[in-house]
Amino acid sequence: MNRKLTIALVAHDNRKADMVEWAVHNAEFLSHHLLVCTGTTGGLIRNAFDEKGIAAEVICMHSGPLGGDAEIAAMVVRKEVDLAVFLIDDLNAQPHEADIQMLLRQCRVHNVPIACNRYSADLMITSTLWDDDSYVPMEPKYVLFKRD
Repeated sequence: MNRKLTIALVAHDNRKADMVEWAVHNAEFLSHHLLVCTGTTGGLIRNAFDEKGIAAEVICMHSGPLGGDAEIAAMVVRKEVDLAVFLIDDLNAQPHEADIQMLLRQCRVHNVPIACNRYSADLMITSTLWDDDSYVPMEPKYVLFKRD
């Protein structure tokens, strides 16, 4: 890969172990990029990387319930995030559901790829489009479709 990506990593409490396992499994790729995480998730990833001797730049925002999701959403709006991986606990209610939906919405509105499970995250980080300097993602079109 020719350029350094900014990758947001977010995981709900019941998905944190899955996120850490995924990050360690993909450490060779992730260690070449800037990782921006919600607080607890970032701390766990940093600790796991340190234990394995993996050097990576991990920036921790606040925890999700304290505004970390909103901080990352703001980065998405400012075009500071290239890819987001958000492992969501779909089996339990979250007290900060509005912030979660805001982050997901901003990724969709601003055309930032977001993976919500490990399989889609693996597909996204292995895409050859990251290496294609001629590829420019199309901006979303929010216009009324007119039929002929």
